[in-house]
Amino acid sequence: MPSVADILIPLALDNAYSYAVPAGLVLAPGDVVQVPLGPRETVGVVWQVSESPGGSNLRLVTGRIEAPPLSDPLRELVDWLARYTLAPKGSALAMALRLPDEAARSETSRIGVRETGKPPARPTPARLKVLAVAGDGAMRGKSALAKEAGVSLSVVDGLIDDGALEAVALAPEPVALPPNPDHERVPLSEVQDQAARDLIGLTYPTSEDGTTRKAPTILLEGVTGSGKTEVYFEAVAEAVRRGQQALILMPEIALTAQFLDRFAERFGVRPATWHSGIGSKRRERLRAGVAAGEVAVVVGARSALFLPFSDLGLIVVDEEHEAAYKQEDGVHYHARDMAVVRGRLENCPVVLASATPSIETKVNAEKGRYAHIVLPERFGGRRLPDIHAIDMRLDKPEKGRFLAPPLVNAVRATIEAGDQALLFLNRRGYAPLTLCRACGHRYQCRNCSTWLVEHRFRRALVCHQCGYAERRPDACTECGTFDNLTPCGPGVERIAEEVTELFPDKRIIVLSSDFPGGAERLRAELQSVADGECDIVIGTQLVAKGHNFPHLTLVGVLDADIGLTSGDPRAAERTFQLLQQVTGRAGRGDKPGRALVQTYQPDHPVIAALLSGDATRFYEEEIASREAAGLPPFGRLAALIVSANEREVAEAHGQALARAAEPPEGIMVLGPAEAPLALIRGRYRFRLLVKTERAVDLQGYLRDWLGRGPKVRGNVKVAIDVDPQSFL
Repeated sequence: MPSVADILIPLALDNAYSYAVPAGLVLAPGDVVQVPLGPRETVGVVWQVSESPGGSNLRLVTGRIEAPPLSDPLRELVDWLARYTLAPKGSALAMALRLPDEAARSETSRIGVRETGKPPARPTPARLKVLAVAGDGAMRGKSALAKEAGVSLSVVDGLIDDGALEAVALAPEPVALPPNPDHERVPLSEVQDQAARDLIGLTYPTSEDGTTRKAPTILLEGVTGSGKTEVYFEAVAEAVRRGQQALILMPEIALTAQFLDRFAERFGVRPATWHSGIGSKRRERLRAGVAAGEVAVVVGARSALFLPFSDLGLIVVDEEHEAAYKQEDGVHYHARDMAVVRGRLENCPVVLASATPSIETKVNAEKGRYAHIVLPERFGGRRLPDIHAIDMRLDKPEKGRFLAPPLVNAVRATIEAGDQALLFLNRRGYAPLTLCRACGHRYQCRNCSTWLVEHRFRRALVCHQCGYAERRPDACTECGTFDNLTPCGPGVERIAEEVTELFPDKRIIVLSSDFPGGAERLRAELQSVADGECDIVIGTQLVAKGHNFPHLTLVGVLDADIGLTSGDPRAAERTFQLLQQVTGRAGRGDKPGRALVQTYQPDHPVIAALLSGDATRFYEEEIASREAAGLPPFGRLAALIVSANEREVAEAHGQALARAAEPPEGIMVLGPAEAPLALIRGRYRFRLLVKTERAVDLQGYLRDWLGRGPKVRGNVKVAIDVDPQSFL
C-alpha cells in the first residue's frame, strides 16, 4: 500500500499538506524533504507518515534533503508554540527549520601543504627558506607557510608545482572544541559551593530505584555579584561529564565577550555561539554539529532555543527577567517560557538565573512549581553598594545642566581616588525632542507617531521605531527662522557633553547600542572599561546587563523616575529591576561601592525599596498588587493589534472585532483604543486587550472569537500577542 506523508511547510500556513511518497523512498517524521507547492519546489518537514489507498491522486514528494531531522520533542515544541501563540504552525516551524543557502552548502575545503622530501629543481634562497620552515613536518596553510617564511605566495605555489611540497585537503575546523568540565574549577565560596551542589542534585535527580525522575525548573536567585554564573557553570560541567548538551540563553548575545572569556577560563575553550551576527556557513556547520551531538555547549540568543539538539541535558536562561527574551514581531513568544516548555518536552532541567527575577518566576518559585536556590551575599564577602537618593526638588542642577551638585561632587571624589564612575541614563541620543522656540514646531517621524531623537554625533534626527533619519536643519523647516531649534531633555550624548565640560581632562566612554561600530566596538569599549582604561562611563541600559567592572565604585542614576508614570502594568517591576541591576555594577572589585539616584519621587515605593535594599518587601507588595488586580501571573492577558495603512480602516476593523467579542463570564474585552504608538512604519494601530481569570482557556476563546469576527481584507493585519510584555 502506498505511503502518504503529511508535510508541514515553513510558511504562514496552519495545516500540513499530504503528499504521496515515491516507491523506494522511506520517510520518517522529522525528515526534511523537498515537495512541489503550486508551480514551484519548496522544503518542508514530515509531520506524519501513514499508509493510504487514496494516495494515487496526490503529488509526489520530490526527495529527502540532507539536513538534520527535527526530533520528536522539537516538533512537539513547534506544535505547542503554535497552539499557545495562535501563530500559524508553519510560521512556528520556520524558526526551527533554517536551511542553508548554496554558499553555505558549498563550503570550500581547507588546503594544507607539507614537505615531500623531493629537492626543488631550482633551489633559490626564497624556496630554501620555505623548505626550512616546512622541514618540521607540520601541516600548514599556504598563506601561513608563506608568511612564516617571509616570502610571497607564488614561491609556495612554485614548490607545489615542482613537487617539493604537496597540497593536502584538511578536515574543516571544528565549529567548537569540546569543553573540559574539569579544566579549572574556579574557587567557590562556601555559599556558592553549597548552591552548586544543590543545583546539581536538583538538575540530575535520581529516584531510589535509580531511574531518572522528572526534570525540574529551578530559579537561581542571587544578589548582583554573588557569582550565579560560576554556580550554574558547575551544572553545565555535570551535563558535559554525562555526555549531554547544554544551552545557555542570554538576552544580549552580541555583547557577551566577557562571559565567553569566563567560560573559557572554566572549561578551557569558548563555547559555540548562536546569534544573528554569525555567517551562513558557520551557522549551517553549527546546526549540523548540534544535531550530531558534536557541539556540547551553545551560548545563544532566543532563537538558539530551536536548534536540533540530539541530547539536551540542561537549559540555562541567564538574566531571565529581561524583556529582550520576548519576540515582538512574527510569532510573539517569550524565550524564557518556551525554554521551560522545551525542558519539559525533553525531560531536561531548566535553570532560570537572575538577581531580580520576574514576578511570574518569583510566584512560581513561591508556590513550589519551581525549585528555588538563593545566593544572599556577594562573592568574597563584598558589600552591596550603599544607595542614596538625591531629591531633585531640593538639590537642583545648575541652569542648563542635568547633574545635581551632590552627584558632580561624588564623581569628582571618585576619579580623584583613582576609581571609575558610571552615569546611567536610559535614553539614547542627544535629546528626545527638538522644537522651534519661535513657532513651537516639533520634529516628528513621518512614518510613526514618535518624536525624532537628536543624535548630535551624527548631526541627524532619528526615529527609534522605524529608523527614519533626516539631517538636523540649520533653520526651522516650519517658520524658516535660524538659531531657534532647541533640544529638550537629555540623552547620553548630552550628558557626555556636560561631563566633558565639567571634567575636560578625564577619559570618558559613552556606551549606547546605536553608536557607530556596532557590536564589535561595544565589546572593545566594555573591555576597556573592565580594564580600567577610562575614568567616567556614560551608558544606557546595556551597561546594566551582567557586566563586571572591578574598578567601578560609583553609579549615578539620572532621571530614575523614567517609566514609573506609564500605563504599563509591569512599569514598577521593570524600573526596580533596571535600577537594582545598574546600581549593582558598583563595588564589585576590592573597594566598596555606592550609588546616587536622582529622583523627583524619593517616596515612591520602587525608589524606597531600592534605597532600603528591601527587595523582599518590594516583591511582596508588587505580587499582592498583581493578585488584587487579577493581572499576570494571577490572571491572563492577550492583546490584539489591528493595523492598516489608513486610520479609519484600522479603527473600523477593531470596532467590528469588538462587536463580535461576546465575552463569557470570566473574560473581559477592552477596546479598541488607539495604541500609545498609534502610527509605526506608516501603519495605524488600534489595540484590544483581553483579560481573563487564570483558569480560563484563553486560546480557545481567542480562536472562537476570531472565527466569528470580520474577515481580514485589504491591507488590514491582526497581530495576536498572548502574554504581552509591551503595551505600546
